[in-house]
Amino acid sequence: MKRSWLAFLGATALIGGSAASPATASTPGLADILGYSFVGELTAAEHVDRIAWVETVRGVRNVWAAAGPDFRPHQVTRYTQDDGQEITHLRFSRDGGTIVYVLGGSHDANWPAEGNLAPDPANSPVQPKVGIWAAPFDGGEPRLLAEGDQPTVSAKGMVAFVKDDQIWSMPLDGSAKPERLLFDRGKDRTPLWSPDGNRLAFLSGRGDHSFVTVFTDKAHPLVYLAPSTGRDDDPVWSPDGQRIAFSRQPGQGGAPEPLLQFHPQPFSIWTADATTGEGRRVWASPVTLDGSYPQNGDGLGLRWMADDRLAMIATLDGWEHLYALPTAGGAPRLLTPGGFMVEHVSASRDLRTLYYAANTGPAKGDDDRRHIFSVGIAEGAPRELTSGTGLQWSPVAAGRGVALVAADAQHPPAVALADGKALRPVHVAVPDYPARSLVIPKPVSFAAPGGFIIQGQLFEPAGGGAKHPALIFVHGGPPRQMLLGWHYMDYYSNAYAVNQYLASRGFVVLSINYRLGVGYGRAFEQPDHWGPTGGSEYQDVLAGARWLQAQAGVDPDRIGIWGGSYGGYLTGMALSRNSDVFKAGVDFHGVHDWSLDIGEEAGHPVERYEKGDWKQLMKTAFEASPDAQIAHWRSPVLLIQGDDDRNVRFDQTVDLARRLTQAGVPFEEMVIPNEIHGFLRYDSWLRADRATALFLEKKLRP
Repeated sequence: MKRSWLAFLGATALIGGSAASPATASTPGLADILGYSFVGELTAAEHVDRIAWVETVRGVRNVWAAAGPDFRPHQVTRYTQDDGQEITHLRFSRDGGTIVYVLGGSHDANWPAEGNLAPDPANSPVQPKVGIWAAPFDGGEPRLLAEGDQPTVSAKGMVAFVKDDQIWSMPLDGSAKPERLLFDRGKDRTPLWSPDGNRLAFLSGRGDHSFVTVFTDKAHPLVYLAPSTGRDDDPVWSPDGQRIAFSRQPGQGGAPEPLLQFHPQPFSIWTADATTGEGRRVWASPVTLDGSYPQNGDGLGLRWMADDRLAMIATLDGWEHLYALPTAGGAPRLLTPGGFMVEHVSASRDLRTLYYAANTGPAKGDDDRRHIFSVGIAEGAPRELTSGTGLQWSPVAAGRGVALVAADAQHPPAVALADGKALRPVHVAVPDYPARSLVIPKPVSFAAPGGFIIQGQLFEPAGGGAKHPALIFVHGGPPRQMLLGWHYMDYYSNAYAVNQYLASRGFVVLSINYRLGVGYGRAFEQPDHWGPTGGSEYQDVLAGARWLQAQAGVDPDRIGIWGGSYGGYLTGMALSRNSDVFKAGVDFHGVHDWSLDIGEEAGHPVERYEKGDWKQLMKTAFEASPDAQIAHWRSPVLLIQGDDDRNVRFDQTVDLARRLTQAGVPFEEMVIPNEIHGFLRYDSWLRADRATALFLEKKLRP
C-alpha cells in the first residue's frame, strides 16, 4: 500500500465524510486535541461479510458496524453519556444479524475490586452492573440479556457467559431466563462453544493448577482434558469439533526460583479428544528464556488452522513471531522471519492465512510503526498489505481483503479496508478534528549505559525561536512501545494527544522507549537489574534528558518529566535521584515503593520455610524505589490517581504523599474518587491532563 493518509482522508467523500480542514490561525485547545475518536474491538463475523467495532469520542462509546460488499458504516447503539462504562467483547451471531457485547466493567485490571464491584467513575448513587447486551446489526434498541461477562454465541443461538466465576447460559433471543449451565468446583472462565454448538469448553481455575474442561449436557459428566498439576490455558477447538488444543505451563510451587533475575517459563502444546479427555503432548518449548511463554500482546494466540496445523506466537529466536506446528508433532516452522515483533493476529475464514501487524517495513522509522501483513499457514513468504508513514493494526477478514484500524502522526484511528490495491476508509468519526495543527514527531536515538541504543519520538514546537523548556514522557506497562503516530491502546492515544498539546504550548517533548519495552527483541524486553531488581531502565531516562540538554532548541535548565503507571515510577525515580536535571514532574498512579507492592501482591514466600532470595529482593526492591531517595528529592511534583485503581494500589500514592510532606518536598495532588487505573471517563482525562499542562507550565516557564 503506497497511498498516503491524506489521500485516505481525501477519499472519505466516497462514504459521506470529509477531509480534515486546514488549520486555522488559532491554536486548538486541550479539549479540542482530546476530542479525537478512538477505535477498538474491531471484529468480523465468521460466516458473513460483516464487521463491527467500538468508537469512543469524548468518552461516549458506541458500537458501529458495516456489511460487505461496500462496507458502508452505520451506528448500532445510541449511547450519549460520558458514563465510564466501557464496551467490550463484541461477538456476532452465526447469521451476523445480532451483535452481542459487554457493557461495563474493567477488563485491564491486575486484580478484581473488593466484592467484585464494577467501576463507578461517574459517581452514580446506583451501583453499576456488568451486563451482556444484544443489538440488531441493522440498528434498533439493544436488549439486556443478563448480568455477566465473557460472552460466546453458539451456532445454535445460545449465549454462554461467566457470572460469579461460573458458567451460565441463555438463548440469544431471550426466550428463556439465564441459568447456571453447570457445576464446577473451580473458578471458571473463557467459555468457548464447539463449531456445531453442541459442547462447551472452558477453563477451570484451581489456584495453583487449572484444567481445560468440556461440558456436553446435564446428563453427561464434565470431561477434564489430560488433567495434570500444570496450568492449562488457550483452549481452541479443531474445525471438526472433535479435539481441543491447549497450552500447558508448570503448576505453581516447587523450590523457590531466583527472584532477582529472569528465568525460563517453559510451556508445551497439547491436543486432547473432547469426548474421552485423552490427550498427548504435541510439542514442548526449550527451557530457555527464548523458549518462555510469551508475555506480551496476544500472548500465545493459539489457533487451529487448516490441514491440522496449529499457529502460535513464540519468541524462539528472540522475537515475537508466528510459528506453524503440525498437530501430529514435530518442530514448529517459523512463518515470519526477521528482526521485528508480531501482534494483533487473526485468521482468514478458510483458516489457511494469518493476518498480523508488525513493526517492520521499508520506510525509515518503521520499527516504531505498525503495518499489516499476511502469511499462509502451509507455505509461502509473508506478504505486505500496507506500508508507508502511516500506522495500521488489528486486521480482520472482510470481503476480498481485510478491515483494519489506520492512523498516522496527525490523523487519529479510523476503520479502513485494505483490498490489495488501496487503503479505503470505512468511517472517520470526527471529520473536523484539527489534525493538521499537530506536529509530526521525529524518530531519534541515543546511547544509554549497558550498551543499549534507545529510540524515541521527538515532538518539536512549530516556529523554532528561543530555547524551549523540554519534557521527557515515559510510558507505562512496561511491555509497551510508543509509536511515530497515534497508538492502538486508548491510554497511549491520550498520552500522544497530551504530548501534542504540550508541543503546541512551546515544549519540546521526548517520548522514550526505554529498555523493558516491546518491539526490539526479547533481550531488550528482559534486561538485567530491571525495576525491583535494580531499576536499570532509569539509566535510559537520564540518558534521554542528557541528550535533550545538548539540543540547540532546548533550555537545559528547564527539563521536566511526566508519565503514568510504570512511567509514574520512572518519574518518581527521576525526581528523587536527579532533581538537578528534572525540575518538575507529573506522576500518574506510579509505584513508589516496590517492597510495598511486592509484599502485598506476592507475600506467600514469607509463609514458607524456603524463602530463597526473598530478603535480598525486598532490600533491592526498596533501594530501586523513589521512596529510598526522598532525602534527595527537591523538585515539585503533581500526583494524580483514581482511588479505585486496580493495577497500582492507591496506597502507593498515599504513602508517597506522607513521605513528601515529612521531607518538605513541594507537591500537589489530584485524587479522582472511583476512577480506575486507565481512566474510564473523558472528563477525568480532561481534568487530569489540564492539571498536568498547567502544572508543567507553571513550574518550567521562566
